[in-house]
Amino acid sequence: MHLAYPAVLAALLFCTGLYGVLARRNAILVLMSVELMLNAVNLNLVAFDVWLRDTLHAGQALTLFTIAIAAAEIGIGLAIVLMVYRNRGTSDVDRLRDTAEGHEPDRNPTANDSNSTARPEVAA
Repeated sequence: MHLAYPAVLAALLFCTGLYGVLARRNAILVLMSVELMLNAVNLNLVAFDVWLRDTLHAGQALTLFTIAIAAAEIGIGLAIVLMVYRNRGTSDVDRLRDTAEGHEPDRNPTANDSNSTARPEVAA
């Protein structure tokens, strides 16, 4: 088996996943893109393990660890996305920049103290 075929396929999968991470706004699609990137890495690990004819099959063992980590990541990631969706009403990544609870922007930027009340200036 030539090493070029799975390597090119893995590179295409990784690039597709990278595009999905950088271009998507939905958090669930971003998680799916990360999974696609991890699967490209798994394909490379298994392909190089077969190509090198490793007697310990280290590439396949690392692939099993990567699959276990990916399963944990997707479970925790989906739980976080669902909680954010319940609290905020959206899973749009661009709208979730401010994740602090109860944080409101300053309404009067000219005030020196955020606790003081600013008085409007009276024009003569």
